[in-house]
Amino acid sequence: MPLSLENHILTYGKEVRRNELENLFEIHFEGYRLFPMNQTIEIKRDRDAMQIGQGKVVELMWKNGKTICKYKLHSLFNVN
Repeated sequence: MPLSLENHILTYGKEVRRNELENLFEIHFEGYRLFPMNQTIEIKRDRDAMQIGQGKVVELMWKNGKTICKYKLHSLFNVN
């Protein structure tokens, strides 16, 4: 399975809030993806959309050909 290096998170609306007080979200991706850890990165709904916010990846797990990414949303640029 190939590895993809990413510099932003594309959610496609599939993110799940895990902790409301800490703005912690989880999203699953097909394949193995590597994100910068504990660095501010862009969060977008899809490739052509405007940036919706900024966050930091706090946990990354690869398992069974999938990536599980937990990130903390630090700023939101618009309301859903």
